[in-house]
Amino acid sequence: MDLKRMAHLVALADERNFGRAAERVHLSQPAFSRSVQAAEAELRMQLFDRGNLEVSCTSAGKFVVERARKLLFDNRCLERDVSLYRERLIGDIAFGVGPFPAVTLLPELMIELRTRYPGINSRVEVNNWKYLAEHLRDEDLDFFVADIRDIRDIRRDADLTISSAGQQHGHFYVRAGHPLLRQQTLAPSAMLPYGLASVRLPLKVRSQLRRLLGLNVADHLPIALECDDVHLLKRVAQSGDTVLASTDAAVADEVREGKLFALSLRGVAPLYADMGIVSLKGRSFSPMAAFAVAFLQEIAANKK
Repeated sequence: MDLKRMAHLVALADERNFGRAAERVHLSQPAFSRSVQAAEAELRMQLFDRGNLEVSCTSAGKFVVERARKLLFDNRCLERDVSLYRERLIGDIAFGVGPFPAVTLLPELMIELRTRYPGINSRVEVNNWKYLAEHLRDEDLDFFVADIRDIRDIRRDADLTISSAGQQHGHFYVRAGHPLLRQQTLAPSAMLPYGLASVRLPLKVRSQLRRLLGLNVADHLPIALECDDVHLLKRVAQSGDTVLASTDAAVADEVREGKLFALSLRGVAPLYADMGIVSLKGRSFSPMAAFAVAFLQEIAANKK
């Protein structure tokens, strides 16, 4: 028996009159009567007693109508939930971000999520790619966005799907009035006496930095402060002579306000963070996660 016919039975049970019930479901009375008769024939039971003044359910009718009501209610709930799901109003989200995207991409995404979908719950892990990959593989995260070079370079991506979120270019930055700003161009080694501050760098970047500073492969990389909290790194650089290695997008506000300045270094190839969105291979995104990923890719394109 289809749901429309069940709705006709419920309408007749409620209205106790064929004319009123037919009007309620927007059918002519003859068509409505045929539908009820077809239901009784299909079930091989008489569901209604037809009196002179009103219609009443038989015992079998009460049994069927009670269950029809539940099925119709469940169907309405399903239709509502599917509609909400399709519009991305159902489904919590848990994802991770690396240090730089936490500063450059996360604020805009969270403002958009809270504004557009206030009914969802969001959980965000800010950490390095190793931590995030571990929690992704534990299915604790829907996805994460971070610098993806180490994931690819050390062959840890066999079970992962990685989509590019663009490159974020970077420089070495110092506070206003820093001694290094007195020179128009510098040798990279001139930064060493002041100490470098950086997030945990990918292996390829660490090798590149060693070459820039004139160090051997086996030499310890002299990073005075290594921390994945970019806000802390910026505070330290603004408060003293420490040199900050950062993406340009992460310090855009400080540069605009004249608090940090990029050093002009000789012989330095363009520096960048290679951002990517990482998820488990073969696992589809929920609508909310799909929205977040699409929004991240959109804003990442403007943060190069």
